[in-house]
Amino acid sequence: MTAAHSSSRTGSAPAYIDTTKASIARVYDTALGGKDNYPADREVVEKLKVVAPEIEQFTVDHRAFLVRVVRFLAGQAGIDQFLDLGSGLPTAENTHQAAQRLNAEARVVYVDNDPTVVAHGRALLEENDRTFFSPGDLTHPQEVLEDPVVTRNLDVERPIALLQLGTLHHYDESELSCAEIMKQYVDALPSGSYVALSHFLDPQDEDSVVARRMEDVFLHSPLGTGRFRTREQILAMMPGLELVDPGLELCVLWWPDGPMLRPLVPAQRCIAGVVGRKP
Repeated sequence: MTAAHSSSRTGSAPAYIDTTKASIARVYDTALGGKDNYPADREVVEKLKVVAPEIEQFTVDHRAFLVRVVRFLAGQAGIDQFLDLGSGLPTAENTHQAAQRLNAEARVVYVDNDPTVVAHGRALLEENDRTFFSPGDLTHPQEVLEDPVVTRNLDVERPIALLQLGTLHHYDESELSCAEIMKQYVDALPSGSYVALSHFLDPQDEDSVVARRMEDVFLHSPLGTGRFRTREQILAMMPGLELVDPGLELCVLWWPDGPMLRPLVPAQRCIAGVVGRKP
């Protein structure tokens, strides 16, 4: 990334980026230890640490889930086309890197309308000729699916992996419900496609207290979004799909890379993921 896009320098933000308001992508970047963030983003993370000191582990677990999912899809499932919705800021391991490590021919279209992400997304185009970026709004499925960047670079006649990871919990369902948004995406995918989804979870047990405290911080912070939904509400976002074992599971427990040697902390039990195949 160029210095002009890095927030590590005072006054370096492009004029079209409002640094006084927190950004979903930059809050995640903060929690992952990145440098593309500003005081408003860091304020959200600091407030989250008060109610969930392990929030950074929560975020790291989610990124690791994404990588494991992409490895499964590019490897075992044989998928070579990925549509990554709400892709966020580049980190140490991105979708195209995880996929292309297993299949050098894999093509990835990233979709995100955050101005900071758009700036970085354009830089991604320069480093990889099978990676593409669309500045679309993932809550408008038809617009995303009809975008020329998507239609030119993904073959809609062959299976596609659609990634909806860490996104819809920041959508307030003011127009369509999350389930309705996902139905439009699923309906448009060809048979044999896969959908991966992750979401803040209200476990409806003793850990619900932590979930609700985190939700309150998200909603009353400069970010203003972040809903923790139940298992039933999350599964409603996977209509007509055959769930890959183990179904909807905590992100940290979805096919982990090895045995779990340490007990989970409460925040780790408040984010879940699922992968499904379209028959």
